[in-house]
Amino acid sequence: MAEAAHPHIPYWAVIPFVLILLGIAVLPLVRHHWWEQNKNKAIFAAIITVPTIGYLLTLDWHMLLHAGEEYVSFIALLGSLYIVSGGIVLRGELKSSPFANSALLAVGSVLASMIGTTGASMLLIRPMLRANRVRDYTRHIPIFFIFCVSNAGGLLTPLGDPPLFLGFLRGVPFTWTFQLVPEWAFVNAVLIGVFFLIDYRTVRGSGTAEIEREPVSLVGAHNFLYLGMVVASAALLPLGWRELGMVIATVLSLVTTKKTLREENGFTYHPIEEVAILFAGIFVTMQPALGLLRELGPKMGLDSPEAFYAITGILSSFLDNAPTYVTFFTVAQSLPPGDMTVVAGVPEPYLIAISLGAVFMGANTYIGNGPNFMVKSICDEAGFSTPTFFGYMAWSIGILTPIWVLVALLFI
Repeated sequence: MAEAAHPHIPYWAVIPFVLILLGIAVLPLVRHHWWEQNKNKAIFAAIITVPTIGYLLTLDWHMLLHAGEEYVSFIALLGSLYIVSGGIVLRGELKSSPFANSALLAVGSVLASMIGTTGASMLLIRPMLRANRVRDYTRHIPIFFIFCVSNAGGLLTPLGDPPLFLGFLRGVPFTWTFQLVPEWAFVNAVLIGVFFLIDYRTVRGSGTAEIEREPVSLVGAHNFLYLGMVVASAALLPLGWRELGMVIATVLSLVTTKKTLREENGFTYHPIEEVAILFAGIFVTMQPALGLLRELGPKMGLDSPEAFYAITGILSSFLDNAPTYVTFFTVAQSLPPGDMTVVAGVPEPYLIAISLGAVFMGANTYIGNGPNFMVKSICDEAGFSTPTFFGYMAWSIGILTPIWVLVALLFI
């Protein structure tokens, strides 16, 4: 008898995954105040996720077990980087100039790959704002900070951006992303160059008031040791021991760092709680979608690196880039490699394209990557003017789209 034409997993099983992603994208816009409460996010995630849990228990409980293992590793990494970096305080006020601002973006782009886009963003956004608080025009500063530090800077290691860590959990070697240095350097250099020109023009047009600035100092620097422990755990230890190493580093940071330092940083657990709640739902509900994609992948017409780069990037702009990465990583695994080198079951040119699309184009909107909205919120609280959702997109379309086209032409 011929094999059934229908996939093993029915199409309707993907509905919860679609609903949870749509909720993350739309609810902050239409029910902002309701969505701010993590308990409401938990209610939303539970309503959508529980039916999928029941379905997976009857279909294949190993899929649920696998989702749980990946989720624990994912949250252990993000949580440890977020909490440990929250104990490092950069006091004082940096000089406000186009050169100083550009240098801070460059430093942030490097740190993003070392301590994650979330860690680097939380460490540097407040010093950046304090340095420029007397500027007449500052609208471009949060935007380019999100472009570089919260997104493009995180390309070089699995610690840098959540999509890459999920690839690491699926078998991509920890050092594989080091080969993406040319793409990382090109994008960040162009972005910082454009920022410098805009910043220089705004300073010439309006000037900057001279104020007495407190000398810059770094407090809580011992937490860099714990960040090193997190990096070593992620890169060197096997499943189970890896997460234990991250937890130990986090506990040591909490015990040895004065609570006042985190208070000075404006640190709260709200952002990481939000990530933990929503990604619990994402990791469960995306399992049927991944299973379906494994069966349908060869029929989707994605047969070139350029196609993977474009579709991964476009969807990463409006959905969170982590599940988008996993989705097309799975599709690529189902395609014949031909004579291409294979990494973790994925033809390498496809893996490069998926990685670039997910990390870079998460900068296209506020909802493309987790730190984006966090940076906007901090800027708003500090009294800085930030664009609306569509106002930000006007900047990203005008500035980022030509860069993404050049990336495709030069590197894919």
